[in-house]
Amino acid sequence: MWGPEFEYYVFDEVLVDISNLSFGYEIAPCEGENKGSFGLKTHGGYHALPPEDRLAGVRDRTVVLLEEAGIGIKYHHHEVGGHGQGEIEVELAPLTRMGDIAMIVKYFVRMAADEAGMIATFMPKPIHNEAGNGMHFHQHLFKKGKPLFYSRSGYAGLSKTAHQYIAGLLYHSPALLALTNPSTNSYKRLVPGFEAPVNSFFSLGNRSAAIRIPKYASSPENKRIEYRPPDATGNVYLTMTAQLMAGIDGIRNRLDPKELGFGPFDVNVFEISPEERGRIKALPGSLAEALSELEKDNEFLLQGDVFDATMIEDWVKLKFDKDVLPVRNRTHPLEVQLYLDC
Repeated sequence: MWGPEFEYYVFDEVLVDISNLSFGYEIAPCEGENKGSFGLKTHGGYHALPPEDRLAGVRDRTVVLLEEAGIGIKYHHHEVGGHGQGEIEVELAPLTRMGDIAMIVKYFVRMAADEAGMIATFMPKPIHNEAGNGMHFHQHLFKKGKPLFYSRSGYAGLSKTAHQYIAGLLYHSPALLALTNPSTNSYKRLVPGFEAPVNSFFSLGNRSAAIRIPKYASSPENKRIEYRPPDATGNVYLTMTAQLMAGIDGIRNRLDPKELGFGPFDVNVFEISPEERGRIKALPGSLAEALSELEKDNEFLLQGDVFDATMIEDWVKLKFDKDVLPVRNRTHPLEVQLYLDC
């Protein structure tokens, strides 16, 4: 079962996240600080109430439309971003159905924003120095109706199977990000200080971890993991399929996350010493790096002919030619500011 969280921003003008699957987004005017947030400070919007939350009505409208379309909603709220970032979380569903739901949610979010004279974006990092839009994937496995991720005695209530699945996800994460975070903008979100993961480890209730184990999901049927690196620029069907294949590879090869150095680390990694942090594996820092990792590590995706080698080759070439090179070869406005008078 899958449950993404959708995060996104909504703007009064074109300025150009979805995240369990929880959906996150933002609504705010483009000019001036805090114009669309009734005085919310930077990083200060999490669960804000009206009148500080000026966008509750737009989210209400979006949720009503989604429920009328048969999509179950768990909740919606203002996200941490100070300029109108929101999140909508849907009920969990099987992989293919959740892919369909993700496409519907994105469409309805945009249409509800447009109806209100605004623009919604799921861009990973639309605003400098504010929280980005992730697409966190809550996931767990069942066999003949029996939950496979629960253990009464395991760390955080997780079974050995769950630990192996986690190890597969983290071991293959450098390559996975080429599919789950396939834009150059994706890596502007994956930076320290914004609740986005930059290191490959797992932990209980730790938002700096690549995999967080939700504390509130404690029953056997609800015990699950949350993979936090992805964003909404990916093809959601490929994003979820690639994660599943990585997790299954961990189970098949009986990988142990502790032996591989993936934790658990129940600390804020940004508060430990540089020496300790240096022992934790880092996630790719750019799309080019992730694509290079996918070229080297893709055998796990080819099992059962789920992906094929030609598709991987074409994906790497497409993303490098259409995303990496065009951005790399163009002058950024900040470069003009920094270097014009060199």
